[in-house]
Amino acid sequence: MSSEHGGAQHGGAHASGHRHDHVPIGAAELPAAVDVYDTTLRDGSQQEGISLTVEDKLRVAEQLDHLGVAYIEGGWPGANPKDEEFFARARDELKLRTATLVAFGSTRRPGVAAEHDDTLAHLVTAGTEAVCIVAKSSDLHVTETLRTNLDEAVAMVSDSVAFLRSHGLRVFLDAEHFFDGYLRDRDFALRVLAAAEVAGAEALVLCDTNGGMLPFQVEQVVSGVRAATSADLGVHFHNDSGCAVANTITAVRYGATQVQGCVNGYGECAGNADLSAAIPNLSLKMGVETIPRERLELVTPVARHIAELVNVNLDPQRPYVGTAAFAHKAGLHTSAIARRSDAYEHVRPDSVGNGARFVVSELAGRSTLALKAAELGIELDSAALAEVLDALKRLEHAGYHFEVADGSLELLMRAAAGGSAAALDGFFSVESFRVSTDWRERPGGSAGRAGAIRLVHPWAGDGELMTEATVKVRVAGRRVVATAEGNGPVNALDAALREAIGPYFAELASMHLTDYRVRVLDTAKGTGAVTRVLLDTADPDGSWSTIGVSENVIEASWHALVDSVVFGLLRSSAVTATAPEERS
Repeated sequence: MSSEHGGAQHGGAHASGHRHDHVPIGAAELPAAVDVYDTTLRDGSQQEGISLTVEDKLRVAEQLDHLGVAYIEGGWPGANPKDEEFFARARDELKLRTATLVAFGSTRRPGVAAEHDDTLAHLVTAGTEAVCIVAKSSDLHVTETLRTNLDEAVAMVSDSVAFLRSHGLRVFLDAEHFFDGYLRDRDFALRVLAAAEVAGAEALVLCDTNGGMLPFQVEQVVSGVRAATSADLGVHFHNDSGCAVANTITAVRYGATQVQGCVNGYGECAGNADLSAAIPNLSLKMGVETIPRERLELVTPVARHIAELVNVNLDPQRPYVGTAAFAHKAGLHTSAIARRSDAYEHVRPDSVGNGARFVVSELAGRSTLALKAAELGIELDSAALAEVLDALKRLEHAGYHFEVADGSLELLMRAAAGGSAAALDGFFSVESFRVSTDWRERPGGSAGRAGAIRLVHPWAGDGELMTEATVKVRVAGRRVVATAEGNGPVNALDAALREAIGPYFAELASMHLTDYRVRVLDTAKGTGAVTRVLLDTADPDGSWSTIGVSENVIEASWHALVDSVVFGLLRSSAVTATAPEERS
């Protein structure tokens, strides 16, 4: 397999900045760098229990860009209204600094010309620089699923890639079921890759769609393909055999230069290759550049933030990023690590943004807190540090999770610093708040009509909910009472608080809530369970997250809301409230 396209581009620098030179490692070749391609927004969102809104997808994309991945697969334009809206909004709202947004689709349909294929048309109009199309590379799936012949399947690949290239797009080919197909019919699988390469595909991605491959099979297949083509190779492994990360590493050893997967291993069935493990394995243990070296310490914070965004509990024992990944109980481990950290740890926890945790020892987390305080410019003496540490242990035991609530954590640390506490109190104090929700029947509704069709809820469709909140605060030496309506308790409380203190803080007008998430922490208690509320807020200079925990979801929401407003005022350099009549 060779082509004119496979010359300078495949041997030179890519848009991601990585050079795919190879360094010998035993019988295989180890690339100096690989491109990390995240498909959480497409393949990962197919996991049972995950349902991302467009806002969720935008926030996840921001986190992935912050991490420093090379490519973010945003979804399948034209497949559903959600993905259509995502790509439309991404053009203006998604400001990517390190990553390239990719639209996903498929080759043309059998018997349909590329220029008349709707899927390809949607890819052209999606507004992305790069696209990825999936093609059947197993003869079984061509004849049984597509119900066409092998020659037409190859032509579908060639025509589709050429069409997309003619519109100036960078094209990646996902060769679906490639590993199974290669082991069944090697010649046909390689014909599919050759057609894509000749037509101008930038990378040929070998997919283990069924997720059943083992590392020795990956070695056999990837080394065979590497010997047959000079094109850049990517790999996409599912985890149904529990080997997705191991298979990814094996593929890189034998020449793959693009690794696809999802942060936290999200995906259908058993999930995709977990990039939260693959990235540090490749970079820290094999010396292969993945994301920028200075961003490796973001692996844990980003993994945990995305876990909150998708509203799926992160396994505490997940490698590298779990809360228990570097946790040690009292005894031999603790005493040894206190003297030498590598005695029971395979890497330094802080190299991936995590921290060692001594479950019993009072040393737990002290150094991490001191580093965080220094980063924020907060001076904490030994007593204050101990106070924060004690508060963290107590609050996290109650259900708080400060790893994903940067705003609330900073407020806690500033309050412990002593001098900052007065500044926080100078904004406003809460006397009380009240929320009421009423359902009212609409005039002419069917609630009382005999013979009316009733839904699961007898009142559904016949009335409307009205929510009203009242807050009483003290601000600028005055007692202020404000009432507002909203489309729910949180919206009403936000509106009432803004009405009460907005005239005293001009900075509040630029702050907006961007996300609201609720998690039930102890489901065994049913509706009486403790709930955790996480609020994301943004102003023109950035965003922050705050948290509240309570058995009452409204109280948890109120605590997160107040923290959000106080932190926003603090970061906007507001010092104390200013009465409207005192402003010039």
